[in-house]
Amino acid sequence: MITVPQPQSLSKDYTMLRAILIIISSIILEYVQGGELKTKSIDLLDLSTGTDVAALAEEIRKAEPLITASRKEQVVHLILRLQEKLGEQEDHKFYLFKVLRAHILPLTNVAFNKSGSCFITGSYDRTCKLWDTASGEELRTLEGHKNVVYAIAFNNPYGDKIATGSFDKTCKLWSAETGKCYHTFRGHTAEIVCLSFNLQSTLVATGSMDATAKLWDIQNGEEVVTLNGHSAEILALSFNTTGDRIITGSFDYTVAVWDVGTGRKLHTLIGHRAEISSAQFNWDCSLIVTGSMDKTCMLWNAVTGTRVATLTGHDDEVLDVCFDYAGQRIATASADGSARVYNAETKKCIAKLEGHGGEISKICFNPQGSHVLTASSDKTARLWDPSTGQCIQILEGHTDEIFSCAFNYKGNIIITGSKDNTCRIWR
Repeated sequence: MITVPQPQSLSKDYTMLRAILIIISSIILEYVQGGELKTKSIDLLDLSTGTDVAALAEEIRKAEPLITASRKEQVVHLILRLQEKLGEQEDHKFYLFKVLRAHILPLTNVAFNKSGSCFITGSYDRTCKLWDTASGEELRTLEGHKNVVYAIAFNNPYGDKIATGSFDKTCKLWSAETGKCYHTFRGHTAEIVCLSFNLQSTLVATGSMDATAKLWDIQNGEEVVTLNGHSAEILALSFNTTGDRIITGSFDYTVAVWDVGTGRKLHTLIGHRAEISSAQFNWDCSLIVTGSMDKTCMLWNAVTGTRVATLTGHDDEVLDVCFDYAGQRIATASADGSARVYNAETKKCIAKLEGHGGEISKICFNPQGSHVLTASSDKTARLWDPSTGQCIQILEGHTDEIFSCAFNYKGNIIITGSKDNTCRIWR
């Protein structure tokens, strides 16, 4: 993180500027204008290990008035760190490091903080637990919900707060450092099944079986707005990176695009013929990908709400979809036991990931984009080469369905959560 003094060419309202290394494909500039915190992203989607970093930094400096000439070296340093991550060796095997018998009842979800130094688990036992990744030790138990803790998240990239959504119809906001409960968000009339922080860590969104989503202010604990418009349960939601849009996916077969500031519905994405399972923006906020029980994945223009493409090929429900960190590829996971990787520009299928003996409920890229991770009801997780579709490694040992999996930011640690009541750390 770097602090940059006020550029002379800008308004005096610009009192502070920070550049935060967020992910492989971008640098986020964070600044204060007129007392209000704002962010701006610089996309580095074409960065490679062969890029001339000094030339790229100079190009960024000329195009971005927030970055003065005196700060060019710090930008160079950030890009070199990104380049270093791109060049890290990716051919190592993952080994089982720890089996955590995390809860007395089945787990519901697992999630890393950005650095991967710790992670959280939600459970039917009504608690969320925070774990130290390096040691596998339990750091604290977050207690207070009166029903299943189903949806969980860190406020990444900061990682100092945790949100938990429960079947008790409430969401709670916690301190990751102390375990203190800051707020209990009340207002939904049915179970909360999905939630997300915006990247700016000012809002948390909750989606519910009551067919609404709500936005909550992290600082004062107040409800900001209710997003009304769906006619059935909301099962998925996602902010874009700039934080001015949010999408909600519903059992009513549609995805809605909302203006975060006003709560107004901007677009309804109509085209799927069954329930929505997953929805996500790409990094530069230009595209939306949706997965559905109708066996298809659809790509949409995020600005106009028009459908760009329908990605077909699966023989059963599409259960999860995601972009890679650069937004150049899309991965889909299906109940047919296979996964697929598509090129976001050409809309062509690049690779078919075949080998699981049961449905795949979760799929994700590592930050470097060199591996795809899948979790299956066949009790295994698998690592794949997204370019060839080759299975690189099978992570075995769970005795029941694996429903959740995640990489840390460096891509050298994996967590898997299973219905066998355990969570496993792989390194």
